[in-house]
Amino acid sequence: MSVSTAELDRARAGALGLIRSELLKIRTTNAWWWFALGMLGWTLIALAFNMWFAYFAFNDPGMLGPEAGGFTSPEYHASNIYTSGQFLGLMFVMLIGILMVTNEFFHQTATATFLTTPRRTVVIMSKLVTAVLIGMAFAVVITAIDLAAGAVFFHTQDLGTMLGEWPVQRAILLNLVAFGVWTIFGVAIGTLITNQLAATITAAVLYLVGTQLAQVAFFVLSAWLDSEAVLHWQVIVPSTASQVMTLGGEGIPGSPEWWVGALVLLGYAVVAGVVGTLITRKRDIS
Repeated sequence: MSVSTAELDRARAGALGLIRSELLKIRTTNAWWWFALGMLGWTLIALAFNMWFAYFAFNDPGMLGPEAGGFTSPEYHASNIYTSGQFLGLMFVMLIGILMVTNEFFHQTATATFLTTPRRTVVIMSKLVTAVLIGMAFAVVITAIDLAAGAVFFHTQDLGTMLGEWPVQRAILLNLVAFGVWTIFGVAIGTLITNQLAATITAAVLYLVGTQLAQVAFFVLSAWLDSEAVLHWQVIVPSTASQVMTLGGEGIPGSPEWWVGALVLLGYAVVAGVVGTLITRKRDIS
């Protein structure tokens, strides 16, 4: 075995060891249980509402008005039901990503972590990879719940399962991607704001309140300029980009194509990952 191969094997073993360590840190804290329960509860609520909405859209489309557009499309409702729980679910996995970093400072283990692995880029990359794995694991669980309940619902509407339609399959797959991306955002926020309470509160408020304020602002601007095209620019808001990525392009008013949301969200993910790594490399850890 050459020296370069041996070094490569050691690097791989070290990276896998860091990922296992990060997973162990998460498993040994109670926070992820609370997030899991919160995500489960919200998913069930969202699932019930989305099925109620779909039922009336299929059986009483007049309630949606003359400009219902894509809101009467079975493909839209299948995508919506099979990704139920996304809105708050993304916030929960973002908070998990934040805790993965801020816990190091809260429990004063950051110094030991970086002394054990002096290459800070490797440490933060292991957190990013672990965060993505955790986010997608949560997504798989709630998607399984959505699929089970949604399949039964669509059978009652004589629509089969709708799982053979590509737009529906695409929405499910991209929903998994969204969960992974939002944990990256969490890690990046944690590197920026190391105080655990400040980071979690700031992120939650920006996500919940900021999203609503942005939507109102775009609506007001659209009305003021008398241009519906302005609503398409809502996609620059990360939470809206996630929704567009999974549900956009199906004729919904104010929604650009799904790939626009995907590009915006992935762009944010790259920037967040790079910024988080650079901040960690330059921060004084003591």
